[in-house]
Amino acid sequence: MKSVALGLLLFAAAVYLLTRDSDGFWGYVNAGAEASMVGAIADWFAVTALFRHPLGLPVPHTALIPRKKDEFGKSLEDFVQENFLQEEIIRERLAAASIAERAGEWLSEPAHAHRVVAEGSSLLTVVLNRLRDSDVETVVAEVLIPRLVNEPISPIAGNLLSEILREDSHHGLVDLVLEEGHHWLIHNQETFTAVVGERAPWWAPDRLNEVVTDRIHLEAVRWLADIRNDHQHRARHALDSLLEQLADDLLTNPDTQARAERLKNRLLEHPQLLASGMAVFDALKQALLDALADDQGPLRARAAEALVEFGARLQVDTVLQQKVDLWASDAAAFGVRRYGGELTAVITVTVARWDGREAADRIELQVGRDLQFIRINGTIVGGLVGVTIHAISSLLS
Repeated sequence: MKSVALGLLLFAAAVYLLTRDSDGFWGYVNAGAEASMVGAIADWFAVTALFRHPLGLPVPHTALIPRKKDEFGKSLEDFVQENFLQEEIIRERLAAASIAERAGEWLSEPAHAHRVVAEGSSLLTVVLNRLRDSDVETVVAEVLIPRLVNEPISPIAGNLLSEILREDSHHGLVDLVLEEGHHWLIHNQETFTAVVGERAPWWAPDRLNEVVTDRIHLEAVRWLADIRNDHQHRARHALDSLLEQLADDLLTNPDTQARAERLKNRLLEHPQLLASGMAVFDALKQALLDALADDQGPLRARAAEALVEFGARLQVDTVLQQKVDLWASDAAAFGVRRYGGELTAVITVTVARWDGREAADRIELQVGRDLQFIRINGTIVGGLVGVTIHAISSLLS
């Protein structure tokens, strides 16, 4: 484009020289060529002055970009922050984008859901592999356990136990314990009778001890079966009453609270606690890594199914759509309020790092092609103006 603009200038100069001192039609051509040269040179000076000193001469108010790049960077930062990174603008654009509905439509496709699960599995695998056991152990030993030691356990345990009892959530655990206990007694009679037999008096006949322990085993099996099958059994009610009393004591009884604190401290200060916890963590971590690595495994398959179901629901549930859109807007608005200044500051910092000449070259590469049209237009418009002025001068004379 520079060559085109320069070519027009040279063409105008050649026409001017060839038609010099001419009258009539060629006089108009000469006047137009002269004005074209003036317009071309003036616009060349204006365009060049943005990026460098014309002809290397330190003319005032030239080489604007190299000299004022930092001010330009700051102005651009302010412009972006004031006109783009504003909470109202962000919320308006996100509301118009219908993010929740479009995300639901995209996620409802099984292929897309599997892709999300695959990418999430890869990311989570990287995180777990980079999570060193020593770092986890340090956090637990130096942050978590001291925090638990200083935090009273009684109010937390009491409120939690009260909530569990209020919703009868413990019944499932009780049923499981009864079922497993009944199953163990049936299949471990010898172990049970051996343990009970050890408590028999030494002077009792062995045959009598066998009969008594067998009877105790039979009654224990029947008793557990009765409790398991009867949800209104007195033992169940007694257990509920015991747990209710324990929850109340944890909240109100100083002696119970003190015993709970002592038990908590003994447990947390036990040297084997940290080692056992890390062993459990390692096992869970390895199990999760194995599940994530299995492309056809149940974990990833179930996660993909859940995403498809969520996407389908997101398409039709307007209340859920509004919640998701609101969450997205709130998150974006928070990011803009909290980090908007830091984001736009990248512009100023980046421009400030540029060398003045480098900045001018970069900007010229981006907009220089369009700026050369200014020179071309100046050449053409200058020629037309020159012809017009020459015509007016001829008429006046």
